[in-house]
Amino acid sequence: MPARAYWKGYLRLSLVTIGVELYSATTLASSLSLHQIHKPTGKRIRYQKIAPGVGPVDTDDIVKGYATGKDEYVILDPDEIDDIKLETRRTIELVQFVEYGEIDPRYFEKPYYVIPVGDEVAAQGFAVIREALRKAKRVALGQMAVRGRDYIVAIKPCGEGLLLETLRYAEEIRESDQVFDLIPDAKLDKEMLELAGELIDRKTAPFEAEKFKSEYTNALRDLIEEKRKTGTVSDVDEGQARQSGGQVIDLMEALKKSVAKGSKKTPSKSKSASKSKSSGGRKKAG
Repeated sequence: MPARAYWKGYLRLSLVTIGVELYSATTLASSLSLHQIHKPTGKRIRYQKIAPGVGPVDTDDIVKGYATGKDEYVILDPDEIDDIKLETRRTIELVQFVEYGEIDPRYFEKPYYVIPVGDEVAAQGFAVIREALRKAKRVALGQMAVRGRDYIVAIKPCGEGLLLETLRYAEEIRESDQVFDLIPDAKLDKEMLELAGELIDRKTAPFEAEKFKSEYTNALRDLIEEKRKTGTVSDVDEGQARQSGGQVIDLMEALKKSVAKGSKKTPSKSKSASKSKSSGGRKKAG
């Protein structure tokens, strides 16, 4: 369990209130951070806050502003911003329930694990809410305020606990038509659709996140380790390093080859099966 909870408070469903804690469900442990370095000296690059025509400025003299035009800003002092910040709400009230899959994936922002805190009564109430949501196949919606701003949250069962996901507000989502209208119309070929469908069916399997690894992160880690030990990096085979960037000229032919490639083993199995059946038949006769 992580040493520190992101948020502590209460989960309320009507008259039932349960103490809960939130823990981040994601980590950046698998990614590597690279810094900008001054190559001649090996020193890390640092940034100064500079105003044009003024030079470096003191942090105390920096305020926030909203651009209203070119070089025009509405200046807001820290105290003015603090006055409108929301106090952290200690209670997440479940106000609505929706079916699984009803929330557009674009709204999901960040996941957190939710666990109960307190006595057996709290654990029992937590389990009742969890199993009731699971049985109804519903996601609970509510709002929470933390660190000065408020969030819409969606809560659903996750193993023995609950998963809370913060959601974006409607105005934060860009309409897809702005982008998808740029896609040219294409005439669909029935046979190509069938071939593509066959490929999809063959490669359909349950999702297992462990099967997917970041090739870039692993390669970067190996490169860093090699250079740390030897001071140099060995040449990468050009064939391995270069990814296919050419366009498929004949889509139909490519689909047919893909389907044929995936079914190469099937005929051999069928032939073996027929051979053993026929040889078995001859043996009996003899």
